[in-house]
Amino acid sequence: MESMIELVPVFKEKIWGGRKLETEFGYKIPAGPVGECWAISAHPAGDDQIASGEYAGQTLSWLWDNHRELFGNVEGDRFPLLIKIIDAKDDLSIQVHPDNAYAAEHENGSLGKKECWYVLSAEPGQTIVVGQRAHSREEFAQMVEEGRWSELLNEIPIKAGDFFQIDPGTVHAIKGGTVILESQQSSDVTYRVYDYDRKQDDGTLRPLHLQQALDVIDFDQVPLASGEVELTGAVTTLEHNECYTVDLARVGVDGCPDTLTVATPHPFTCVSVVEGAGTLNGRAVKKGTHLLALASCDELQLSGAMQVVLSYL
Repeated sequence: MESMIELVPVFKEKIWGGRKLETEFGYKIPAGPVGECWAISAHPAGDDQIASGEYAGQTLSWLWDNHRELFGNVEGDRFPLLIKIIDAKDDLSIQVHPDNAYAAEHENGSLGKKECWYVLSAEPGQTIVVGQRAHSREEFAQMVEEGRWSELLNEIPIKAGDFFQIDPGTVHAIKGGTVILESQQSSDVTYRVYDYDRKQDDGTLRPLHLQQALDVIDFDQVPLASGEVELTGAVTTLEHNECYTVDLARVGVDGCPDTLTVATPHPFTCVSVVEGAGTLNGRAVKKGTHLLALASCDELQLSGAMQVVLSYL
């Protein structure tokens, strides 16, 4: 039985995308502005194929539907996580995501979108938008109408290694010059509040969704001040919630040992090498390698000099 599979990523052209997925990660990407690498995905909008082995050519959703034993027979009608790399050459829209209940009712039974960001690189002086300062939908709508963005939006300075949990209802925007690894629920529902009046190639504006956004924004949320992470040895838990846990594992860097064994008693573990190179369970890996460790994989043996993000239920 296979214990680990590699997937063929799906790439998404985006108005705000760049070319770093090619220049920094070595992916073969389409021409034009490419903003997203859907590295581990079974979502209908980007269902990754299995790259090699017994199930080569099948999709991850097919594997989930037909061989649930490989995922420890965990319940659920769809593979629940989606791992992306986002290359923001320009600013993303000001946006917000719904929770499971709102998405199920208003978005054809979709999951909501809880997500988190591990910042891989950011240009000096760059900021990110996480949260907003209005206290009611009326106040928010008025500030949008009057274009009072600097008062409304909570902007935070960022650098590589910062981490942000973005709960449904959180107004947010990644700014240009930033590359992040995103672990999220398998959902593609985004409500745009503002898109800088920029035109697409055909001269049209991308649609906005202010009414849905006003429905889902959490007006009680206290805006964050920082994405600073306190590292706790070779493995640091960045986030733990009812949808996922995300850990950062480091080997051969910052005084961490150059070999490390991490137990993986989970139905599956999404493994993303975000910096450096080495071996993983005897397989050569480097920045940009993503693997899906299945239920039969009891542990990850890491060696080399690298940083690896692990995401699991």
